[in-house]
Order: sequence, then structure tokens, then C-alpha cells
Amino acid sequence: MDLKILVESLTIPEEYNIIFGQAHFIKTIEDLYEAVVNCMPGIQFGLAFNEASGPCLIRKDGTDSEIIDLAVQNIKKIGAGHTFLIVLKNAFPINVLPAIKDCREVVNIFCATANPVQVILAETDQGRGVLGVIDGFSPKGIELDTDISTRKKFLVDIGYKR
Repeated sequence: MDLKILVESLTIPEEYNIIFGQAHFIKTIEDLYEAVVNCMPGIQFGLAFNEASGPCLIRKDGTDSEIIDLAVQNIKKIGAGHTFLIVLKNAFPINVLPAIKDCREVVNIFCATANPVQVILAETDQGRGVLGVIDGFSPKGIELDTDISTRKKFLVDIGYKR
């Protein structure tokens, strides 16, 4: 059996956030859709799920066709069975992540981020599996008092602190 290690970079524009994870059932697409739309009225998102048995289709849903297409393009590049990608517009993962984690089919969350993401994959004759992700970049230093003030101001500006 041959084993290849691959790295796939997700192509997500800067104005979007993503949640990338693993689940296990054809009903996942419906349950994840319900979980997301019930978190925020009017939320804009796309969702894609790589089925791992039967017809092995990329299942898709969401509230915006362009964002759905973006999710499909990226999950197709990953090509690992039972993985899902949720692409959020004008929403943060923190707004929907608890509901996603509560979804019975969800096995793992690899990342929830707006950073550039690289997915590390193992590929065999059977298919692909996710070994992990690289979320953003390595640290460049330790925050100073001015960085702490900037962080706290940012949280106030986006409505997460008063």
C-alpha cells in the first residue's frame, strides 16, 4: 500500500470565516444547516460535506449560492471522506460553533478561523484522511501592554466586550 502526505491550501477570501470538521452520516448536511441557521437570523453561509460511502457525493447547502460554491470548491480540493466545510460571511465561528459541536454527527472540529488554512492529508489507494491543519502563522513574539490594549479595543469594537 502506498501512502502519500499532501498539503492542500484552502482558497477562502479574507472577508470570510470557516469551520472545518469531520462528521459521519448522510443526514449531516441537513443537521449542520439547521444548526447554523438557528444561531443567527439572516446568516449568510455555504456548507459542503464529502460523503464517504455509497455514491460518495459532495453534499451542499446554505443560504447563498456563491458561498455554497466556495465551500464546494474547497472541500473538493481536500477530498477526504466525511469532512465538512462551513464558510461564513458577516459572522464569526464563535456565533455558531457551540451548535455545530452539539450536532450528533460531528466527530471533530479541525479549525474555526479567518486565517489562511493548509490541510495536511494522508492519501492511500482507498482515499484521503485529514492528519491536521495549519491555521494561520507561527507566533512572532509575546504581546506587550500596547498589544493587550489593542486586543481589548478590538473586542469592544466588534461587540464582544464593553
